[in-house]
Amino acid sequence: MPQDFVPLAELIVDAVLETSPALAAFAGDHRFDDRLPDYSPEAVAGDVAMLRDASSALSQVDVDTLEPEDQVDHAVLLARVERSLFELTEVREHEWNPLAHNPGSLLYGLIARPFAPAEQRLMSIASRLSAIPDALATARSVLTDCPRIHLETAVGQFSGTAALVRDELPALMAEAPALTGTIEPLRQRAIAALGEFVTWLCDRAAEAGDGGRDPRLGRRLWEARLWHALDTELSAAEILSRARANVERVTGELRELAAEITGGSDIRVALDQLAAEHPDNTTIVDLAKVTLGEATEFVGRHELVTLIDDPCLIMEMPEFARGIAVAYCDPPGPLETGDLPTFYCIAPTPANWSAERVESFYREYNNHMIRNLSVHEAMPGHFLQLAHSRRFRGSTRARALGFSGPFVEGWAVYAEELMVSCGFGGAPVRAQQLKMQLRMSINAILDQLVHCEGMTEADAMAMMRDEGFQEEGEAAGKWRRALLTSTQLSTYFVGYTEVSAIAKERPAGVSVRDWHDRMLAHGSPAPRHVRALLG
Repeated sequence: MPQDFVPLAELIVDAVLETSPALAAFAGDHRFDDRLPDYSPEAVAGDVAMLRDASSALSQVDVDTLEPEDQVDHAVLLARVERSLFELTEVREHEWNPLAHNPGSLLYGLIARPFAPAEQRLMSIASRLSAIPDALATARSVLTDCPRIHLETAVGQFSGTAALVRDELPALMAEAPALTGTIEPLRQRAIAALGEFVTWLCDRAAEAGDGGRDPRLGRRLWEARLWHALDTELSAAEILSRARANVERVTGELRELAAEITGGSDIRVALDQLAAEHPDNTTIVDLAKVTLGEATEFVGRHELVTLIDDPCLIMEMPEFARGIAVAYCDPPGPLETGDLPTFYCIAPTPANWSAERVESFYREYNNHMIRNLSVHEAMPGHFLQLAHSRRFRGSTRARALGFSGPFVEGWAVYAEELMVSCGFGGAPVRAQQLKMQLRMSINAILDQLVHCEGMTEADAMAMMRDEGFQEEGEAAGKWRRALLTSTQLSTYFVGYTEVSAIAKERPAGVSVRDWHDRMLAHGSPAPRHVRALLG
C-alpha cells in the first residue's frame, strides 16, 4: 500500500536529526544541543536499523502522484538516508578517521551563535562537556589502524578544541555567573580528557611511522562514494575526461590574458607579477572585509542576483577547524529561527611555518585572489546562495537535512566566472579566476587519481605546480586535502559543469537577475533537481 509521503517524511526527518547531533546543529534544530554523536557499536547498529526502515518506507511511496516539489523532497530524503547507510556500513569512517570524533564544531556553535540566552546555551554546553570523556573513550575503543595523516591533523584539531574550551568558553560563562559552579568542573574534566586524547593520537601517529592505514579508498569504494556524494549522471571516466579538457581550454585563455597583463605569453610571469601584491597574517581578514563590500556593491549595481540583507562576519578560522581548507562559509541552518550571522572564516598561516612558506602562502592568496575568494565564499557565492536557500519552505523539512555539494560549490565557481565576465576586478582578478578554474579541474583529476590509481605525491605536486601554476605551499596543502578527504574535491568541477549549463539555458525575455533568483529559489538540491523544477 502506498505511503502518505508528507507525514512519513516528517517522521524520518525527526529520526535522522535525533540520531545525528551534528546534522541537527547544521540544520539549526536545537532540540539535541545537549548531545554528542554516539559511535559505539550498539548505537551505530541502531542507526543503521532506523535508516534501513526509512529507506524501505520511502520506497513504498507512489512518487508519480506527488507534486514536483514533493518529488524532489522524496528524492533528496531518500538520497540522504541511503548515503548515511553507505557511510555507516561501507566507508565506516568513524572506525579509522579520528577527525569524525572531534566535538569542536558542536561546542563552537553554542558559544559563537547567540540563538538563545547565555544560560540556555551554557546548559547545553554543560551536557556536551560532561559527555566528552565517554565520547573520547568510545573513540579510542573503535578507532583502529588510522592513517597517519589523519592522526597528525587530528592532533592539531583536538588541541584547538581544548583551546576553545579553555580560552573562549569563560567569556560566555561570565554572562551567566550563577552557572559557574556547575560548568567549571565539567570544563576542567573536558580539557583534561581532550589533552589525554591528543597524547593518545600522538602515540598512535608515532606507532604508525611511515606506515599505517592507506588513506586512499580504492576505486570501488571511491566510485560508490562519488555516486552518493555528487548525485550526478556523470560517470567517473566522464568527469576525468571533461576535467582534462577544461585544463587545456583554461590554459589557453590564461595564456591570452598573460599577454594582456605583461605583453608576453608566459603565464608564470604574469601570475608572479600579480602575486607580489599580497596581504599577511595581520591584514588578510581586513582585506577580505573590504573585498566583500566591493563584491556586494558590484552585484547590486549590475543586477546579477537579488541581494539579501543578512549579516556576514569575516573572521579567523577557529583552530579546531584548521588543517584541511584555507577558508569556509558557515551559515545558520535552514531551520534556525534566530537572526544570526553567517561566518566567513579564513585560516592564517600556522605559527610554526617558516618565513619562506608563509611568503609562498600569501603569494598564492594575494590581493586579487582574495577578491576572487570573497566572491566564492560570500558574494554572490556561498553566503548569498545559502541565504536564498534558507528562505525555501516546502511541505516537508527534507531539504533542511543538508545541501548538494555540487549545487553549492558549483554555484560558487559559476559566480566567480559571472563576476569577472562583467568586469569585476579587471584582468588581475580574471587571472586568479582562471587560475582557480585550473585548480578546480585539477582537483577533480587529483581526487580520482590519488584514490583510484595510486598517484604519487611527486606526480601530484608536479601536476599542480606545472599545469596549475600553484605555489609550493598551496600544492602541498592540496596533497594533504586529497588524502584527508575523498570525492569532496570533485564537487567543484562537477557542480560547475552542471550549474553553468543551467545558467546558460536562461529563457528569452528573462533577466539575468530573475533567472539566477529562480535557480536559487528551491533550497540547495542537486543540480538535476533544480533543472527539473525550472522546467
